[in-house]
Amino acid sequence: MNTLSYKTISANAQTVQKNWYVVDAEDKTLGRLSSELAKIIRGKNKPDFTPHVDCGDYIIVINAEKVKLTGDKMNSKEYQTYSGHPGGRKVTMAKDQLKRKPISLVEMAVRGMLPKNRLGRQIFGNLFVYEGSEHPHAAQQPKEIKL
Repeated sequence: MNTLSYKTISANAQTVQKNWYVVDAEDKTLGRLSSELAKIIRGKNKPDFTPHVDCGDYIIVINAEKVKLTGDKMNSKEYQTYSGHPGGRKVTMAKDQLKRKPISLVEMAVRGMLPKNRLGRQIFGNLFVYEGSEHPHAAQQPKEIKL
């Protein structure tokens, strides 16, 4: 008898176990933090990772306004938006973006590391970013993780 003694695990929406985690972004480097968050949100840290299923966990990021950028990126990194009209390009420096909308700085970094498809847009909904150390998800009893 020549059979395998193990089976390949393929997760689906009913078998996935999703946990809640809280991460403190204070004094963390933006890119390194974002890549770890993207891995956890996608579910790549789990042994039953399945590429076409949302098997990641929920992440709450607090203190988003205290995130750091290395080198001279605070003064040189640009975020641009385009309205679609001629001359409609707007450029914002990272330091201005951090003052005006620190939440979007973290969100854009993580979103850029997720798949660019329907699943990526769905997975992005598992990320919750907040300024300050308070968040409204205490009922989920999130576990704190150090990155």
